[in-house]
Amino acid sequence: MTQVADAAIERETQAEAERLDALYCALPAAEIIARTLGAHGEGEIAAVSSFGADSAVLLHLIAEMDRSLPIIFLDTGMHFEETLAYRDALASDLGLSDIRIVTPDEAALERDDPDGKLHLTDTDACCAIRKVEPMARGVAPFRGWFTGRKRFQASTRQALPVFEAVGPRLRINPLARWTTADQADYMRRHELRANPLVAYGYLSIGCFPCTSVVKPGEDARSGRWAGQAKTECGIHLSGLGETLDTLTR
Repeated sequence: MTQVADAAIERETQAEAERLDALYCALPAAEIIARTLGAHGEGEIAAVSSFGADSAVLLHLIAEMDRSLPIIFLDTGMHFEETLAYRDALASDLGLSDIRIVTPDEAALERDDPDGKLHLTDTDACCAIRKVEPMARGVAPFRGWFTGRKRFQASTRQALPVFEAVGPRLRINPLARWTTADQADYMRRHELRANPLVAYGYLSIGCFPCTSVVKPGEDARSGRWAGQAKTECGIHLSGLGETLDTLTR
């Protein structure tokens, strides 16, 4: 496919995302999920989940409709043991039958992070190897995917749309408009298992070297890369689309 054709498809996808967002952004999350699944064929849509602090709600909503929907989990090799155990327990609770685990490229790790200490000197490079590239591989086969991102989680997400374009693909954020109260109420009503680290003050959970307890009054993501300007690993930023483009040329 030529670059001109690629650009045309990306423009069409951007227009589609804007149209869908205008039509459906105010609908309940369950209806957004249902409409998305209804509009796409089997195998076209997946979900990504960190099985972190806020993951259970989206996964429960999905399980209510399709327990076989592919759920992509990124195992960076640096997760808390509690997160890995939580992944398995919550998937069992909800009956999710297609958890797809993606991992960093071993050759890239050996070349650029052989001692596992790259995060100490270059967190962006570490995230590129351990998160962005493997996640791009994970979502590459799909037309679109759900995320559990919400506007309240960080200042960088305050304008988060429900539907957005990532090159020729769609990223759908059904919970974008949810508040912390919405989240807590849903968890209680459905008696959903929480990541055990939340009880210790970890309100946004990633790799253990770069995750810390959130201080009172700070936003949930302040415990990620504390003391740095960095607030996102890159899998929800432009780097993912650029990596996807490289993988699928």
